[in-house]
Amino acid sequence: MSAPESAANPAVDDSAAAPSFTSLSTQAARQLTTTTKSEPQMQAITSRWLLKMLPWVDVRGGTYRVNRRLQLRIGRGRVQFDQNGADDVKVIPQTLTELPVLRGYSDTEVLRQVASRFRVREVRAGQVLFEAGQPVTEAYLVVHGRFTRYTAGKYGEEEVIGVVTGGEGLGDEAVGRADPLWLSSVRAETAGVVLVLPWDSLMDYVGRAPSLAAQLEAYAQRQSKPMNRKGEADVPMQAGHVGEPTLSGGFVDYDLDPREYELSLTQTVLRVHTRVADLYNDPMDQTQQQLRLTVEEIRERQEWELVNNREFGLLHSTAYDQRISTFAGPPTPDDMDELLSMRRKTKLFLAHPKAIAAFFRQCNRRGLVPGTATLDGHEVPAWRGVPLLPCGKIPIGPQHTTSIIALRTGEADQGVVGLYQTGIPEEFQPGLNVRFMGIDDAAILRYLVTAYYSMAILVPDAAGILENVQIGRTAD
Repeated sequence: MSAPESAANPAVDDSAAAPSFTSLSTQAARQLTTTTKSEPQMQAITSRWLLKMLPWVDVRGGTYRVNRRLQLRIGRGRVQFDQNGADDVKVIPQTLTELPVLRGYSDTEVLRQVASRFRVREVRAGQVLFEAGQPVTEAYLVVHGRFTRYTAGKYGEEEVIGVVTGGEGLGDEAVGRADPLWLSSVRAETAGVVLVLPWDSLMDYVGRAPSLAAQLEAYAQRQSKPMNRKGEADVPMQAGHVGEPTLSGGFVDYDLDPREYELSLTQTVLRVHTRVADLYNDPMDQTQQQLRLTVEEIRERQEWELVNNREFGLLHSTAYDQRISTFAGPPTPDDMDELLSMRRKTKLFLAHPKAIAAFFRQCNRRGLVPGTATLDGHEVPAWRGVPLLPCGKIPIGPQHTTSIIALRTGEADQGVVGLYQTGIPEEFQPGLNVRFMGIDDAAILRYLVTAYYSMAILVPDAAGILENVQIGRTAD
């Protein structure tokens, strides 16, 4: 074909001619080679600092009992509400037993009568509910909003002593006192809603409910008994005396109803076809790789349970009097200092990575540089020398708030301990076993993979939580 003919025929394309090689191409060469392969990778594997930092106690028999001294001062819980509209808010009667004065009370009809006497009241930001020194005429339950407890300082300045948030009560501590007075003032920092119970209305009903009157009397008597600063039954003793006075005697009483922790578990059944297990094992054993990734997933779920499980998880087992709220929303150095001051020998903080970033932003605004600590050869951020460790299992709420957890660990320090049992049949790792379940009619190998674990808080102040931590950016 002549050059003019080629130009006139667009179907002819000289550039489409096959390339010529003077040596073997890489594509052809790969037909005679193999590849270097990595083990299967998994994005969901995290650092799992909680599992690493917990001291683990070997629990024989599957149950761990936490014995404590007799506690006279009852801890404060949080009540719950049923809301059907802005003006239709009611306290759930059974949750009134979270208040110290009603702890253990079982007459549900009386609780309903008490709950029915609460009235809804909206409060505006800046409104003062009551002031220190005023008579206690009402009891309050906070439905939502943030309230500040404050009092007058030594030199007349306002001294903030705490924050009150949803579910907490005010006023029940006046039970058993003649002419009770408020010891501090409370002001609403945000608009909110409270349920109000007139004190006269409650006392009027107490006169017609003998069981409730007996409950209040028993509470008042218990509070009048000698106790130490942690609310435990006191042991009489003398110090600094001279001569030969008669020494008062006593004993250390024990709690007769100690809590027991049974080991929980996470399980799954791993399935592998016999053809895969027999033939496809070079260079890596397929069954071992399947098992390795399965164990990683179980360990991730184990850490999630230690944080979120309703029976023993940190977010649900930490005492309410060991929980504080952020003063303004974002986690500030002041908030972290208050959380740190609530216990001795804090070993670690646990926080969602976004909460750590929010804390660093607050440090940056103040010109502060958090320190570091060395754990397992890694430099990790720290506050006041206490490692601040990431834990993505701590949830973020719908309002972009989360929590920061502080822990003291170890049996010797009366801290938080992990629980497991070693030496179980066909143990693969401490507290985790893999048991062969046989081969089914479809030629599928089955392995039962189980991890046994739990967690115990030996004394209430071993764990504390900073709540209502805002993680979003705020305008400067």
